[in-house]
Amino acid sequence: MEIRVNPTRMELNRLKKRLKMAERGHKLLKDKRDELIRQFLILVRKNKELREQMEKELSAAFAKFLLARAVMTAETLEEALMYPTRRLTLAVKKQNIMSVYAPRFEWGEEESGRGEAGSIYPYGFVDTSAELDISIETLSGIMPQLLELAEVEKAVQLLADEIEKTRRRVNALEYVMIPKIRETIRYITMKLDENERGALTRLMKIKDVVRAKM
Repeated sequence: MEIRVNPTRMELNRLKKRLKMAERGHKLLKDKRDELIRQFLILVRKNKELREQMEKELSAAFAKFLLARAVMTAETLEEALMYPTRRLTLAVKKQNIMSVYAPRFEWGEEESGRGEAGSIYPYGFVDTSAELDISIETLSGIMPQLLELAEVEKAVQLLADEIEKTRRRVNALEYVMIPKIRETIRYITMKLDENERGALTRLMKIKDVVRAKM
């Protein structure tokens, strides 16, 4: 390893302070990485549970919708779903997870002025099937879970990126910067000791010369 420093006491003291800062930063980053991994694993488990639940609910709703389409004409089905009774409002905010800002969704519903007040069904029940009612009811009921799943999946992605960045910083400190500083400190210490021995040897020679002349 090539070292380009002046082997002086001032440089040695500066490097020792820098080494302490690097070791402290290394410890803090390791602690941050460990906590990020812990939060990441919690969210991964939650994501798995939500996804399995949503896949089950969506499969059931889709199956009912296919049955409804089988017993209803295409025109009747299209007319029934053409004008929804609700409008979805969505606000995106931020939540702080170990300095990682993940999205947080807040949603609400507004009536569109069509259909019966307070009803989620945009049609009458005369020409439609019960399977269509069940499908729409299921889809309406799982909206909060779908938004929560979107929150969790995005948070998992952001945490994974932050873990990778933190891991690289930890490795850079642990395997590059800290060893290099330690090696430089050893080099300067060796040089200073060598200079001190050389100075002591010169003093002893001068002393011998002075004694010889006396």
